[in-house]
Amino acid sequence: MYTNKKFVTSINCMDGRTQEPIINYMKSKYEADYIDMITEPGPNKILAENINTSVIESIKTRVEVSIQKHFSKVIAIVGHYDCGGNPSDEKTQKKQIQDAIINVRAWNEDVEVIGLWVDENWKVNRVYVNLEQKTA
Repeated sequence: MYTNKKFVTSINCMDGRTQEPIINYMKSKYEADYIDMITEPGPNKILAENINTSVIESIKTRVEVSIQKHFSKVIAIVGHYDCGGNPSDEKTQKKQIQDAIINVRAWNEDVEVIGLWVDENWKVNRVYVNLEQKTA
C-alpha cells in the first residue's frame, strides 16, 4: 500500500506546537512522505531516565510498528522549549535527548536515531551525541 512512500518516525511531545515544525523538518531533511508521530508528554525525559517501563514499552511497541510496517529508517527524539511534561531547562533537556538517543539505539541497530530540540521560536535544532557514550 505505502511501498513507494518513505516514512520516518518521531518520538515527540504531545504538545501541538511542536508537531508542524518537526513534520516539516523531517520531510525536508529526510525527504519523507510521512512522519509516524509517537507522542508522550516529555518523552526525552522518559526515555533518558529509562525507569517508567510501561510507557517505554508502549513507545517501543509503536516504534516497532513504524519500522516493521512502514519501513522507517530514522527515529527522532524530540524535546522542546516550555514543555509542560518536562519543565526542565534547555541544557537539561538536551542532555536527556542525548541519553535517550543512546537508550533507543539499543532497540534496533539498523535504524538511525537522532535528537531534535525545538526552541522558543519553534525552530528545530539538531542535538548530537558522542557515539562513544555507553548505556547506563
